[in-house]
Amino acid sequence: MTDRHNRDIDRQPAPLPEPLPVPTVDAHAHIEIVTNDAPDSDAVRQVLDDAKSVNVDRIVQVGYSAEQSQWCVDMANAFPGRVLAAVALHPNEAPVVPDLEADWAIIEKLAQDPRVRAIGETGLDYFRTEPALRKRQQDSFKWHIDLAKRTNKALVIHDRDSHDDVLSILLEVGAPEKTVFHCFSGDVEMAKICIDRGYILSFAGTMTFKNAPALRDALKLVPHDQLLVETDSPFLAPMPHRGALNTPAQIANIVRAMAVERNEDVAELATALSVNAERIFGSFA
Repeated sequence: MTDRHNRDIDRQPAPLPEPLPVPTVDAHAHIEIVTNDAPDSDAVRQVLDDAKSVNVDRIVQVGYSAEQSQWCVDMANAFPGRVLAAVALHPNEAPVVPDLEADWAIIEKLAQDPRVRAIGETGLDYFRTEPALRKRQQDSFKWHIDLAKRTNKALVIHDRDSHDDVLSILLEVGAPEKTVFHCFSGDVEMAKICIDRGYILSFAGTMTFKNAPALRDALKLVPHDQLLVETDSPFLAPMPHRGALNTPAQIANIVRAMAVERNEDVAELATALSVNAERIFGSFA
C-alpha cells in the first residue's frame, strides 16, 4: 500500500462502544490499513469479530489501488457472509501510477469477481492534486463511472475539494443507478442536489466533529432510503475518540450520533441503514 494512504496509523484503537440494538453495516472500510496483515489473517478476523460484538456484522471493504483492490477481493472471499468488496483506483492514485491503462485492466478484471459489488473509491480530490494533473484524474473518474454502468455495480465516490466538478461530470456522462458519495462532505445545498438526483449519501465520524455543523444540517435532510453509514477506518474516528485508530465497531457510535441529529430511534435507523446497504451492494451471503 502507498504512503499516501498508510499515514500515521500507529495509534491505539478507539474503545469498543455499547452494542447497537440491531445489526447494521459499515459501508466503507480499509481493514488492510487497520491490521497491516494478510486478508485472511487472525488480525483481520479480530477486527470483524470486534465489530460483530457491537452488532456491526457486515462490512464493505473498499479499494484504492490495483494491488490493494486485489487484497479487498481476497478478504471478501475469505469472509463470505461478512464482507463485500469494492475495487478502483483512488483519485490520488490515478495521476501518479506509471501505466494508468494497465491498472484499469486489473481493476476491470477484479470487478468480475462475484464478491465485488461496487466500483470505488473513485472520484476527484483537488486537495493534494496540482491543476496540471487534474485532467488525468477526471479521465480516470469517467472510466470508473463507465465500468460501474457496464458491470451494473454501485459507484463509490471520493470527493474532496471538488464538489462542482464531481457533480458536473456525473451529469455530463450519466451517473450509474446506484451512486454513493462516500464520507459525504458537502453542505445543505449540495445535499439537496444529490437527493434530487437520487444519489446515496454516506456519513462517517466527521459528522460528530465540533467543526461540522454543515454536515449535521445536511444529514437531517436525507431520506431514509438514500442514507448509509461508514467508518472509513482507520481514519476519522468519531467523537469522543477523535484521533484514535478507527475500526468498523465505531459504527455503533456514529449511528447513535446520527439518530440524535435526526431525532430518530436508534434501532429503526440502524435497520434502515442495513436495508439500504443490502439494496445497494446486494446480499452479503
